[in-house]
Amino acid sequence: MKALVTGASGFLGGALARRLVHDGEYKVSVLARPTSDLHGIDELAGVDVVYGDLADAASLQRAAAGVDVVFHSAARVDDRGTRAQFWEENVRGTQRLLTSAREAGASRFVFISSPSALMDRDGGDQMNIDESTPYPRRYLNRYSETKAAAERAVLAADATDFATCALRPRAIWGAGDRSGPIVRLLGRTAEGTLPDLSFGRAVYASLCHVDNIVDACVKAAASENVGGKAYFVADAERTDVWGFLGEVAGRLGYPPPSRTPDPRVIAAAVAAIETVWRIPAVARRWSPPLSRYVVALMTRTATYDTTAAARDFGYRPVIDRERGLTEFLAWLRSVGGVEELTRSRP
Repeated sequence: MKALVTGASGFLGGALARRLVHDGEYKVSVLARPTSDLHGIDELAGVDVVYGDLADAASLQRAAAGVDVVFHSAARVDDRGTRAQFWEENVRGTQRLLTSAREAGASRFVFISSPSALMDRDGGDQMNIDESTPYPRRYLNRYSETKAAAERAVLAADATDFATCALRPRAIWGAGDRSGPIVRLLGRTAEGTLPDLSFGRAVYASLCHVDNIVDACVKAAASENVGGKAYFVADAERTDVWGFLGEVAGRLGYPPPSRTPDPRVIAAAVAAIETVWRIPAVARRWSPPLSRYVVALMTRTATYDTTAAARDFGYRPVIDRERGLTEFLAWLRSVGGVEELTRSRP
C-alpha cells in the first residue's frame, strides 16, 4: 500500500507522515514545494519526497502515481491572502489533486477539512452540533468559504472505486506545534497583548490534539463506511477557552489575559481593518492584526458531537487533555519557551 500526504511541512501533515512511517503499513510519499521545511520528514526511512505544488497538475500526477490512499492536509489557513489566492489553493488545488488521484487509480481520499466551513458570518454559538448542520449562507471569511467549497468537491467525488471523506478537527494542538492557534495565543499572552474577549461569559470549544486527528485519519482511510461523508473529530474534553488559556499561561509563568476591551471598539476596529484588507496588495502581504474570524473563534462557543466518527470508523481519542498538556508544556520548555517560537516564526 502506498500513501501520499500533502502538507507534510505543517504540524498535522508532518505528524501524520511520521505515524504512517512508524506503523509500517504504507510506503509514504509527501508532496512539498522545493522551499518547504520538512522538519526532518525527508530523513525518515523510505519516505519519497515529490517536489511540486497543488497548482501544478503535472507534479500532482507524479505524486499520485501508484498511490492507494491520499491524505490531503495542505491548505491556506491564515487570514492573509486575496479571495483569488484562497480559491486557487484551497479549492482548485483540491480539485486537481482529486482528479490526479482518481486517474492514477487511488481508492481512498481523506481530506482535512475544518468546522470553520460551517461558521456563519452573522451566526452565534454552535453547541454539540453534528454533521446534519448545514453549510451557512454567508461565510465568516475566505478560509471558511473555500474549505466548505473544497469539502463539497471532495464529498461529491465519492464513487464505488474511489471513497472520499472529510475530517473536521478544530484548533489542532500538541507537542511540536510551532505556529498553530494555541501557540499564537500563548505568544500574545506572554507579550501581554492578548485581551480577554470573553466579555464575562464562558466560551467553550472542542479542540483536537494532533495525535487524535492523526489516529482518526488512519482509521478513516481503513474504513468501508466513510464514503462521501464528513466527520467532526475532537478531544473527549470540552474546553473552557479562556479558562484553558489562563491555566496554560499560569503553568508557563505568565499572567492570564485580563484586559477587557469595549465590544464596540472591537467591532469598529474589525470593520476598519477589513476595509483596508480588501486591497489586494495589502491582503497578499500581511495578516490582519484582528479579524472577524479571530473574534468569532474567541467569543463563540463551538462544540462537536463525534458520534458519527465513532460509529463509522471507531474513532476514540487516544490521548487525554492532561497527558497532552503535560507533553506540550515539556516540549515548549525544551525549545526555549513560547517566546522563542514567536521570535522564530516568519
